[in-house]
Amino acid sequence: MTRYRVWHRTAYTYAGPVQDSVGQFHLTPRQLPWQQVASSETVVDPHPGDVAPDVDWFGNASTYFHVTEPHSALSIEATSEVDVETPRYDGGALALPWERARPLVDPGLPGAWRAAEYAIESPRARHVAEAAEYAAASLTPGRPVGEAVTDLMRRIHRDFEYDSTATTVTSTVADAMLSRAGVCQDFAHVMLACLRSHGVAARYVSGYLATQPPPGKERVFGADASHAWIAVWLPGTDQWLSVDPTNDQWANDRYVTVAWGRDYGDVAPVKGIIYTKAKTSTLRVQVDVAPL
Repeated sequence: MTRYRVWHRTAYTYAGPVQDSVGQFHLTPRQLPWQQVASSETVVDPHPGDVAPDVDWFGNASTYFHVTEPHSALSIEATSEVDVETPRYDGGALALPWERARPLVDPGLPGAWRAAEYAIESPRARHVAEAAEYAAASLTPGRPVGEAVTDLMRRIHRDFEYDSTATTVTSTVADAMLSRAGVCQDFAHVMLACLRSHGVAARYVSGYLATQPPPGKERVFGADASHAWIAVWLPGTDQWLSVDPTNDQWANDRYVTVAWGRDYGDVAPVKGIIYTKAKTSTLRVQVDVAPL
């Protein structure tokens, strides 16, 4: 088990005064069988007139805030200490045919009703024909679900180029399939569309990946980033196989899980609206994931 200190700061500056800021953030890591949260704190500056910590539909810590005093800058800074170990999975479930991981096809399986909403189309993971066709090469009849999912993960890693300029936050699965490029968010949405278009239940996971500096280089504080991967339902269990198509690996003890949902829209780290006459603004995000 490894303990990490996770620091995430989102800072906005505005060209003019903002009268009101209303927002929501998912920045508190989840308590999980393989992940224990020792401490977590989030500070919003200016101090909000209203703050409402809550738990959303998916079981994530979700906080609403409302800054009512005029301001020209806004920051949300979260600090957590988390213990993480590598998840373990039921070998028998991994060996079941992937067709069994379709809760809408086999609703009588234990846990199928909880997995069902992750098998249907979501706004950012549309079931485009290109994704279904691409997935078919991995989802061959009777193939074990663990093997099929791993093969699809490796193909996406091989066939898609990591390119931060290829897509934007509004890019679609169809865009990524056409360009064969994108960032972790795009890789996750593509893999979700591939699996769900064949009925397999899979969810979008948001969090952090602890990285190492290149050999001979010092670690730079604040140079990390939030990360995204997916988790696939293992039929007949409450386990979900977490895989990362961006890095071609199963999630291990370097992955800190913050939130999960149907796609990025459910678990954006920070989102909201402002009331202002200012025409421009700037955004800076800094992340640091340090082993302790």
